[in-house]
Amino acid sequence: MSTLPPLLPFEQIQARLLQIFPEGSPNRANCVWEISTSTVFVMLYIGAIEGDGLWLRPDQILRMTDAQSELVDNVSRTNWEQESRKNSKGEIAGRWYAVGTREPVRDDTIRNALIPNGAVIERTGLATTSPAPRYALRKSFAQLFDPALDTEELQSAISRWRDEYLSKGAIARIAIRRQGAVANMDQVLVRFPNGETQNMAPGVSSKIAKALIEQFVPHFLTEPGVIWLSESRKKVVSRHDELARSIGLVIRPDRNLPDAILVDLAPLHPLLIFVEIVATDGPISAERKAALADLAAEAKFPFEHVAFVTAYLDRSEPAFKKTVDRIAWGTFVWFAAEPENLIRLHCGGGEHVARLSDWPQ
Repeated sequence: MSTLPPLLPFEQIQARLLQIFPEGSPNRANCVWEISTSTVFVMLYIGAIEGDGLWLRPDQILRMTDAQSELVDNVSRTNWEQESRKNSKGEIAGRWYAVGTREPVRDDTIRNALIPNGAVIERTGLATTSPAPRYALRKSFAQLFDPALDTEELQSAISRWRDEYLSKGAIARIAIRRQGAVANMDQVLVRFPNGETQNMAPGVSSKIAKALIEQFVPHFLTEPGVIWLSESRKKVVSRHDELARSIGLVIRPDRNLPDAILVDLAPLHPLLIFVEIVATDGPISAERKAALADLAAEAKFPFEHVAFVTAYLDRSEPAFKKTVDRIAWGTFVWFAAEPENLIRLHCGGGEHVARLSDWPQ
């Protein structure tokens, strides 16, 4: 009988999952919720770890009980692994999950979260409909739950694991998400396209604004300019009246201006971009879009040369979830944590009906 790995208590496994998958991790919610903790616990409990020859079937997780989980000696764990694979129609007293929970365990947790993030592997050579056990923890991931790891060793191991199994984009998103979530007392230094710099007050809004100017602008504008930038308290950070006048735009600070006004001078007719920065509330709604369009119209700026962007820190943030249903069609959504990507809320209607094939993938 092989020796099974040492086992952490359930609560400590969940605590480590929260460290391994911090805010900003892909599909984090399903990597750190209770079912994920149960999944990792049972895999460790039976020794379903890469290279050890044992695999797990999702319904084994449903069969675990509190009483069984406290029996951590090698014999009890081995016997339970063998019994839990047998077909049984009888009721299991105190089972962790009902039979109908199999899909959230298999699909939401294992297939859509732990496997894509490199934590779990799937056995090859099995038919799709085979009832045989097919899942195991990746060996390097299982090692992160070694009770012998002290705080420093654990952090080093987690860092190495992320570098190997999380994508560069995922790691960058975690870093940006962490940076934006820290509302420290340091001022936020923003570097403008023309090389000038300006300090903004500390806070999430300022961090999004910094990312907007330093990341969004070079990614999506060819010959950019910043006409207007304000802080969440409506303090003016940057105002470029000469640039505004050159495109026929008159800035009136007493008007209900957006958080930022950008311009791309590369097109034959410059593109004007109105931006709302959302840390808690205030996206470009249909009403806000109409008001900003009026500002452009007063400056004789054609509507077809105006764009509207709502900028957030991250799509996992409560601010986005709270306001997404109010964002106007015909606008864009951008996230500081994923600066190279842009959501277009296509506005249908008219004679031409856009097809998915009309847009590059």
